This record gives sequence, C-alpha cells and structure tokens, in this order.
Amino acid sequence: MATYKVRVATGTDFLSGTMDSISLIIVGTQGESHKQLLNHFGRDFATGAVDDYTVQCQQDLGDLIIVRLFKERYSFFPKNPWYCNYVQVCVPNGRIYHFPAYQWMDGYETLSLREATGKTAADDTLPILLEHRKEELRAKQDFYHWRVFVPGLPNYVHIPSYRPPARRNPNRPEWNGYIPGFPILINFKATRFLDLNLRYSFTKTAAFFFRLSPMALGFKLRGLVDSKRSWKKLKDIKKIFPGNKSVVFEYVAEHWAEDSFFGYQYLNGINPGLLCRCTRIPDKFPVTDDMVAPFLGEGTCLQAELEKGNIYLADYRILEGIPAVELNGQKQYHCAPLCLLHFGREGNLLPIAIQLSQTPGPNCPIFLPSDSEWDWLLAKTWVRYAEFYCHEGISHLLETHLIAEAFCLALLRQLPMCHPLYKLLIPHTRYTIQINSIGRAVLLNEGGLSARSMSLGLSGFAEAMVRALSEIKYENLYLPDDFVRRGVQDLPGYYYREDSLAVWDALERYVTEIITYYYPCDAAVEGDLELQSWVQEIFKECLLGRESSGFPTCLRTVPELIRYVTIVIYTCSAKHAAVNTGQLEFTAWMPNFPSSMRNPPIQAKGLTTLETFLDTLPDIKTTCIILLVLWTLSREPDDKRPLGHFPDIHFVEEAPRRSIETLRQRLAQISHNIRQRNKCLPIPYYYLDPMLIENSISI
Repeated sequence: MATYKVRVATGTDFLSGTMDSISLIIVGTQGESHKQLLNHFGRDFATGAVDDYTVQCQQDLGDLIIVRLFKERYSFFPKNPWYCNYVQVCVPNGRIYHFPAYQWMDGYETLSLREATGKTAADDTLPILLEHRKEELRAKQDFYHWRVFVPGLPNYVHIPSYRPPARRNPNRPEWNGYIPGFPILINFKATRFLDLNLRYSFTKTAAFFFRLSPMALGFKLRGLVDSKRSWKKLKDIKKIFPGNKSVVFEYVAEHWAEDSFFGYQYLNGINPGLLCRCTRIPDKFPVTDDMVAPFLGEGTCLQAELEKGNIYLADYRILEGIPAVELNGQKQYHCAPLCLLHFGREGNLLPIAIQLSQTPGPNCPIFLPSDSEWDWLLAKTWVRYAEFYCHEGISHLLETHLIAEAFCLALLRQLPMCHPLYKLLIPHTRYTIQINSIGRAVLLNEGGLSARSMSLGLSGFAEAMVRALSEIKYENLYLPDDFVRRGVQDLPGYYYREDSLAVWDALERYVTEIITYYYPCDAAVEGDLELQSWVQEIFKECLLGRESSGFPTCLRTVPELIRYVTIVIYTCSAKHAAVNTGQLEFTAWMPNFPSSMRNPPIQAKGLTTLETFLDTLPDIKTTCIILLVLWTLSREPDDKRPLGHFPDIHFVEEAPRRSIETLRQRLAQISHNIRQRNKCLPIPYYYLDPMLIENSISI
C-alpha cells in the first residue's frame, strides 16, 4: 500500500467555497489511484480553507503527472461554483507535487490539472501529457472565440458580456444600475454572461460599483446632470470636485492656465508619449522667426534653436477631418491642432505657437503667447481638447486596453497552463477582459459615454482609434527606441522617461532570466509551435494581419522572444499605469481636459472673452458625465496586485522563483528612488512607482 497526502486549497474571495462533492484521481507514470471522495466530518471546501486528505493506493504511482478533480451534486443542495487555488500531493518518499488550478469549477464537471513544472511541447514525451495539452487547448478554443467589435480595431472575446440596462421598471423596486436622467452605465445582472474565470472577484466587483453609485446619485440630487447650460464662472467647476483631493489635483486647478504647466504635461502628464523633437518647421505650420523670436530669449533665433534641438512639436493630425456631432441638442466642434514648444534656458518647456488646423490660411491664424489672454488660453484649451482624444482613445483605450485584451485572449487560446510563457504572462492578464467589457459598455456602445459627452461621438471616437491602429509600428513599442525615435532621450525633467526606462529594464532582465532558463537556444524558440501560434494569432486578431505594422508572425531567436514578451508585460502593466493612474488628477479640472467644444475654432484674433470661453467649454451635464466616468475608471478597486507580486504559484522550479524575488527587489529599489526624488519636486510624479503599478489592466 502507498499512502498519498493530498492538500486542496480553496480561494479566499467571498463565495469561493462550495457545498458540492469533490472527488479526486491521482495519475502517475506507473498507474492511477481510484476515484476518492474528499470528505471530512463537517464542512469541506469552505472559502479560504486548506483541507488535507489521505489517499491509499494498492501500488506506488511513480512520478505524479496529473490530478483529476470531479465536482458533483451533494445531497439536496443546489449547484454552486467552487474556486480551486491548487492541489498538492505528498508522495511516500516525502516529495511534494504542486498542481496549480486558480480557476472556477462552475457546474458538475471534471478538471484535469498538470503538475506545475513548466514545459513546452518539446519537453513532453509521455503520450498522456501530449494529449492533455492538446485537449486543454482544444477545449479553450471551442469556448473562447474572436469577435469583430469595430472594423479596424483589435478583435475581442466572443462571449456575451456587458449590455446596456433597461430603464427601471416602476413595478419592480430593486435598482438595476440606472439613475433617471443620467447616462446608462452598467448593468449588474449582465455580469452573469461573462465566464467566471474572467470576472472580477466579489471584492473588486463590490468596490467598483459601490464607489460609482454615491457620486452619480450626488450629481443627480444636486440637479447637475440635468443642466445643459454653460458654467457661469470658472470657479464654479470646483463645486463638482470629488472629496479627496491630492497635491497634483490641487496644483492642476491652480496652475492649469500657465504656459509652464501646459508644457509640463507633455512630459509628465497622462499622455507623455506624444511629443517629438522638431528639426524642421513643417510647411503646414508656417511659423516664422519674427513670430516667435520674443519667446526664445536673447541672442538666438528659431533656426538656431531648431539646430540645438530645443524646439518640439505636438501634432494632432490623426484627428483631422473627423466630423463632430450634436450633444444635448447643440452642435459640437472639432479641430486637429499643431503646437510648437521651446525648451528654454530656465529649464521649462513652453508653448510658443499654436495653429488650430492642419491647413494654414487666412481663417486659421497662428496664436502666440503675446496674443490677448483669452485668445491664447482658448487656443491652448483647443490643444488640450485634442489631447483628450489622443489620450483616452489612442494612448489609453487602444494602446493598452484593447491590445492587452488581444494578448490575453491569444494566450488563453494558444498556450496551455503548463507552458512557461503561460506561467510568465498569466498574472498580467488578470481582469483585463472584465474591465474591457465594462469599457465597451461605458465608452463604445450606443447611448453610452461617447454618444453623450464627446464632440466626436461614438463613430468619431472609434475612427480616431482605427486610424491609430493602422499606423502602429512594432518597433515603436520597444520603449528605449521610442524615446530615441521621438528625439526626447535627453530632454531634462522628463520623469516619465526616467521611471519608465527603470521599470522596463527591471522587467526585461526578469524576462531574460525566465526565457533563457526554458529556451536554451534559438532552435527551441523556433520549434515551439504553441508559441508560434500565439504570435500568429496576435498578428491576425490584434494587428488584423497588417504587414506594415512590423509585428512578427513568428519568432526565431531567444532575443526576439525576450523583446516580444517584455513588450507584452510592459503594455499590460506599467504602460497602462502611466496613462491611467493620473486621469482624475489631471482631468477633474475640466478646462484642462475638455471632451467637447461648443463653438468653432477661433478664426480671428481679439474676439475671445471670458464669456465666449465659458460658452465654448462643455456644458454642466457633459462635465459631470465625463468626471464620473474618469473618477470611476481611474480609481483602482480593492483586490490589487502590485507589479512583481504573484501570490498564485505557477512556477515551482528554483530558478524562476529566484528571478521573481530578484524582480521584486529591483522594483522595490526603483520605488524607493522615485519616492526620494519626489520629495524635492513641486509636482510629484509617482504614476510609475512600482508599488502603485498593477500587474495587469484591471481598471
């Protein structure tokens, strides 16, 4: 007789336990156990429980390779889900085998778990293991399908997800997520359509929704969401600020109109990847030396500053020609501006010229800091309006959320749980499909945010993203090269660059250690057909097969794989943090980040007043809608997992476990350095503090 000690861990989230019966079969290289019911006196598999059992076998089973869990009906109790963290089996010689699960068993079903050692298909020699990985992928590919959401954007998971809720039925007393007079946002009941393994935990769901509700209801009770009038005074906008205000929050409201802060936001705001060094003034932006000489300092000229590398350009051409819509019964307006900035001797990046169209002409003046106060401020506000779309649509939604979801779905469909890349990447996909389902309901559905509060509406917002995806280049996603390409690799005061490169380096070194452990040579990379299928599916479903993107359709060398995986992890973690975490702080003061403009771009100088400025900004209702959504989507709910913290045990080998610990130490040092630096800054930059970065896109 051989005695096997079995340990089964149930998830700690609320309602992770089950009343159903759980049985187990242990499979080894020399045989398998009988099916044994795992049952103690009293409650088994309660939330957070770690239950121990004994399994007796007639013979030694050899090396353990699989455990099978059976979830079956128990007595008269109704079926309920069970979240299994892992199974551990201690064999007679004392060795412990680990079988990671970290997934739900919803119905009465069987779950087969591989022993945790990371293996590519080439590492498997036993027919039962080769068949297991094929069957796992076959099952996931049958369940998860790709679906076109908007033609020209990355495809997404084709399972029923969030849907706009119906208006409240007066015959039913419960609240279904709808506030009368307020935009439709979320339907609580729609969560049942999403696979349990992709949903938020109970804790995160509760935190997300119940932080949203009080603020929405407060706006409604104060009558703000029904008001279609203009703001009477700029200071009135402060009345809708959320209660907890950070240092950055207050600074933005106080300094938003200053040229120095306008320039600062290109470096350390929420869209810090747009600015490029300008070596030649483009023909479409006919700025002359006479125009800007007064703002360059004594003893220099525009050409000299261009040659020194002190002139920078923000070009919003990607927004050109997209038609605006009506909001609240009023026509909205749009433009695609150009903004020229100068890095001066005082160490500030300052705007020196703004044109509100891509086509120069008599009705398109170039605005200068010497123009009237309100002309210059309105011109800068038009640029900030364009920033809204380049940030929210392109840098944030497209380049992190939608692309990361494609990475995630391809991972689920093409890599089995035992694959080293699955183990490496799965922590960086947590909750991404869930939050994107919410995002599609809020941002990209008829009657949602885009249709109610953006000048471009739903189709225009999507069009900006479609254009951006058609221009994305793989080489630009390699962060160190991107700074060089944009000519900002030595621009002082660029804390985003400093911090992002530090985090990138830590991630790249971590990925290198893991990849070189499992892939000793280039042939191992090229011969991994599961890896190649994952890469091909991303190219097809995310980049839509566009060869000009430069995205690989296969990987042939270890360095290529290291670069690719580092891009994936950085996109799913730090890149998202850089464009998401500061949203509320930089946008709550609406004039700094307007989503709509109610008057056309100014065509002549000297006509703008405070009154026309206020009449151009979004009305009160639109302001409230945008603030509510950004407040919700920038506040990370509970159940956080900071970068480098991997409580789920997927790797069991000593080498990758050491690499994980080394990564944590490197990230802790980066965090310490950032916090020490921020003590000396008037505006702290902490969006890439590793302690504040989530492993995955979960908000």
